[in-house]
Amino acid sequence: MSENKTEVLVGALVLAVAVGFVAYAGKTTGLTGGGAEYALSASFRSADGVSVGTDVRVAGVKVGRVTELRLDPETYRAKAVFTVRDGVNVPDDSAVAISSEGLLGGNYVEIMPGGSPFHFAPGDEIEFTQGSVSLVSLLMKFVSGSEE
Repeated sequence: MSENKTEVLVGALVLAVAVGFVAYAGKTTGLTGGGAEYALSASFRSADGVSVGTDVRVAGVKVGRVTELRLDPETYRAKAVFTVRDGVNVPDDSAVAISSEGLLGGNYVEIMPGGSPFHFAPGDEIEFTQGSVSLVSLLMKFVSGSEE
């Protein structure tokens, strides 16, 4: 009888640790609700390396994630919808760029804040954008000596 109690106790402890680990992992990766957010959007010429779930950062700090990425059939540009944590007010003269973490790292969406005292409202589109830069095309330009 005491072996059954011990087994049940150990099983409950293992289950509690597993639930705690899943909760921690979800919070760390941003899969669980970490507070209120609002949506903004931007249009890019090239969105290579960006997908749903990609980080949105300001000064290297994660403030949101990409929630939707689609092709605009009229302009043939990639339209990204992303969230920003409440409390992070993005000035309305800010720019958005797709940046790389390094040569082997992934890409992320970087918000470069402007200096305006006015802020974007939820659902607004950021007009000043810079798409991703292809490393292969840069290397080809360097090797060929092209200045284009």
